[in-house]
Amino acid sequence: MLQQTQVKTVIPYFKNFVKKIPNLKVLSNSKNKKILKLWEGLGYYRRAKNLQITAKILIKKHNGILPKKFEEIKKLPGIGEYTANVLLALIYNQPRIPFDGNVKRVFSRLFNTKLEKNENRIKSIVNEKFYTNRNGDLAEALMEFGAIICKPNNPKCNICNLKKSCYFFKNKITVLIGNKRQEKEKKYNIYCYLKKKKREIALTKNKNLSFLRNFNIPETKIVTANNKKKNGWIYFCNYKNNISNIKMNINLFYKFIKNKPKNYKWYPINKRSNEFIPSFTKKIFKKIAKVYSQEISV
Repeated sequence: MLQQTQVKTVIPYFKNFVKKIPNLKVLSNSKNKKILKLWEGLGYYRRAKNLQITAKILIKKHNGILPKKFEEIKKLPGIGEYTANVLLALIYNQPRIPFDGNVKRVFSRLFNTKLEKNENRIKSIVNEKFYTNRNGDLAEALMEFGAIICKPNNPKCNICNLKKSCYFFKNKITVLIGNKRQEKEKKYNIYCYLKKKKREIALTKNKNLSFLRNFNIPETKIVTANNKKKNGWIYFCNYKNNISNIKMNINLFYKFIKNKPKNYKWYPINKRSNEFIPSFTKKIFKKIAKVYSQEISV
């Protein structure tokens, strides 16, 4: 849950999730819709799917126990080198350092080197100077240290216990940690089929947005010279929506119809649904609700 999401946002979701899904066996046997509903609002829904698939694998192949070998853990869906190292350090107390952005920044500042180019050197230094029997505590401490003390901007060098050995503090030289992720703006047209009297919107599985692939959303297309539809479509508004590193510039259109198109289903705009609805789609619901409130007709 914490991947790409802040702790304060995750806490209420996590508490509710573990209350409803208390163990791996329950997770593996739960319906996918239930998992997604509990995840609703967190985004990055592939995480929820991978979590359940991993639970099924652990129950079926490993008797519900996480493997102790790095290579075996990395085979599990959604788990890369960073997560594998975290799990082995925190669960099995193995001497592993989870190199996320915060930890990379700490060592880059300490030794004035980029981890990507000198990973083996950094790891050898860690093994020599940071030896401990509390490997799980060390891994957690390094992550917290990078987030709270050795921050990207305005690091708290004055209270840092490592400042006497830190190249960054001694020389006041900023060490770059890779390239800053660039946001790319893309323009989208979203077309909403509406039922006038019942205040419903037609949704379908949409493959034009990779981050919402196979979820129910309105018809969405990247803006090109050939898809500026008219044919009864009414332009309603333009708005911005940022997801991950994608900066979206959205033109919203609507059309009242009596019969829904093939492969679409009707969903109520103003009523709470038991169906899983992505936050992206909920924002569209709020926009389209104004169409009805203003009694705009075709």
